[in-house]
Amino acid sequence: MFDLDQLVTDCRSVLGDDTAQKSVREIMKRAMSDPAAVIKALGEPTKAGLFGLYRAPDLTILNLVWGPHMIFPPHNHRMWAVIGIYTGREDNIYWRRLPGEGRRIEAAGARSIGVGDAEPLGKDIIHSVTNPIPRLTATVHIYGGDLFAEERSEWDPDDLTERPYEMDVARQRFAESDRSLASPG
Repeated sequence: MFDLDQLVTDCRSVLGDDTAQKSVREIMKRAMSDPAAVIKALGEPTKAGLFGLYRAPDLTILNLVWGPHMIFPPHNHRMWAVIGIYTGREDNIYWRRLPGEGRRIEAAGARSIGVGDAEPLGKDIIHSVTNPIPRLTATVHIYGGDLFAEERSEWDPDDLTERPYEMDVARQRFAESDRSLASPG
């Protein structure tokens, strides 16, 4: 049975370890092993959004619900993360900085993650996210720090140049996706 308080307690118990991300990945795998229990605890996803579940200086847990076919541009977290999927699918493109250009990036790999997966992301990872399916994808994201306090970057999807990440802009993207969901076609 998925229990948010237990998830927080389990994650907090390993934070001081050198292997915290690896341990959190195992915790996430257990949590995502019963997707129906996650839905029962968090509610059936009905709209796209970024929903806070827990926030502290050393740990952030979010419920991210991607709208159908939603695309989120390349961005970084500047801290490790673990992504767990409890319904739908998330396609990630991983990016690397172009040598000698500093602020531009190029694609370096990709991975599709689905229900039950627990995908670790290192603190230096740059990735973009696509929900490739025509329905909501719901995920739990665990970060090894305060995601909302960190100065981060995103990259323009047209020319792949770096710019400051703005949480308000991110929330607007989810709201736009939610509006499209509410009024299809």
